[in-house]
Amino acid sequence: MNDSAFDPPPDLLSEHYEREMKDQQILAVLLENYLGRNDRIFVQKTEMGGIEAYVGSVTLEWFADQVNFASCLPLLQKKYNAQTGNIEIDADSIDEIQQRPLDWSRQAPLVQYLAARKNHKFPPVLVVINQPWVDNPKAAEWDSQRRATKSTTEFTPLDKDGKVGLLNLSETDVTVYALDGQHRLMGVQGLMELIRTGKLQRYKKDKTPYDTFITVADLIEQYQVEPAYLQSLPKEKIGIEFICAIAAGETREQARRRVRSIFVHVNLMATPLSKGQLAQLNEDDGFSIVARKIAVTHPLLQQHSNRKPRVNWNSATVAAKSTVLTTLQALKEMSERYLGQKFPHWKPLEKGLIAMRPEDEELKEGIEDFQKLFDNLANLPSYQILEELDTPDLRRFSFEKDGGEGNMLFRPVGQVALVQALGILVFRKGLLLEDIFKKLRKFDLERGFTGMEYPQSLWYGVLYDPNKKRVQVAGRDLAARLLIYILGGIQDRMERAELRNALADARTIENKTIGFDGKFVEPKAVGLPSIL
Repeated sequence: MNDSAFDPPPDLLSEHYEREMKDQQILAVLLENYLGRNDRIFVQKTEMGGIEAYVGSVTLEWFADQVNFASCLPLLQKKYNAQTGNIEIDADSIDEIQQRPLDWSRQAPLVQYLAARKNHKFPPVLVVINQPWVDNPKAAEWDSQRRATKSTTEFTPLDKDGKVGLLNLSETDVTVYALDGQHRLMGVQGLMELIRTGKLQRYKKDKTPYDTFITVADLIEQYQVEPAYLQSLPKEKIGIEFICAIAAGETREQARRRVRSIFVHVNLMATPLSKGQLAQLNEDDGFSIVARKIAVTHPLLQQHSNRKPRVNWNSATVAAKSTVLTTLQALKEMSERYLGQKFPHWKPLEKGLIAMRPEDEELKEGIEDFQKLFDNLANLPSYQILEELDTPDLRRFSFEKDGGEGNMLFRPVGQVALVQALGILVFRKGLLLEDIFKKLRKFDLERGFTGMEYPQSLWYGVLYDPNKKRVQVAGRDLAARLLIYILGGIQDRMERAELRNALADARTIENKTIGFDGKFVEPKAVGLPSIL
């Protein structure tokens, strides 16, 4: 059979394409007439759980200028603090609260992110549309049963099924409040202020102003931001989802409960990422990038088919029974405390700001430095016997079930303390890594890292809490200083005296100081150990 008999004639195909193009042109003209207006927005209607919503997008400029904080809802005006933008909680307002307090210290980092990060992205926001009649008990829109006769959202469908259309956002008719996305709103409003005035005030959490500002000049100097790029940002678009403050048939109380319930559900479902998960995903923080690379490539840590995993990728802690050696979060901290001595500019310029991704050459150098560090760590006797023993045997304290070595090198806090000390010794004190590890191997062979739970250990009271019989993270910095000392990195007499006092304080439990022989002694009798 000849297939060509079923092919449509060329002139019919041409006619079809011409008709289709003409329809598209007509549609484009119609949409242009509608979309060019700020009082109407093109949306798609959705419904979930019996709640109608309208999904679209708006410019950042419109978002900043037209959307208000939920705490400004007239329903809450009596307890509204105009200075902080928050609701003051008391017996009258506690049941009305729908938002967590605004944290104004977040505004500057959010603005810096939007202005300096070319590939920035905010998730869509959820907003509520309110109308003036909602707050007027005598308005005609309330029936005799105090139920609304109409919704606060006015939607004009453009298709026969009523799925796509235009939403009325005329300023004279509606007011919009951010139900989910208040801090995104804060960030965008700050960005608009920065662009319009050239500077932005920094605030504490409660909106108490600092004496410092973010300025356009700073962004241009520190992040090489082009002025033309900044001026283009207000026209960027953000996803937005609209719901009504009052639906037809609802009483005011029913509507309030519905809106509040939606807010709670949105926040319960949005589980924040753990620090480990953030380290897995962060493509800007150089320390995270290096940590991930070492975790998957170094023989001490990488996954092998014939052994159990050695890196916990999500949790910040390692359980007593866990067979992992460390966590990704600990590796990230180790990377930061080691390489941060060499590449301090990898850290954000200020706390709370977002780090800028290092240049590829620097990243390569950082990975090589960290690789070299782990090559030496892997040769420590404690890690060499990993081929024969499981990590729980080396991590557990002697008094725990099945007993163990109580080795600090198998605790993330001990690993971070050691690497922190090494970073200072190598990059600030100028010691050679090879010379340091000769001493550390000797210290390890003499069981200097094990038996943390015994008074004879240097880490007793420092990384081990004798009262609670567990590891204490608070002793990490002191442990790092002690390691610097025994490795010959502290020469100053005053610094040594301060370290001696700090060690005596750490070994003082309930006003009784425990010496290295396990007996009670005067604090001044607790001396420093010998230098390796």
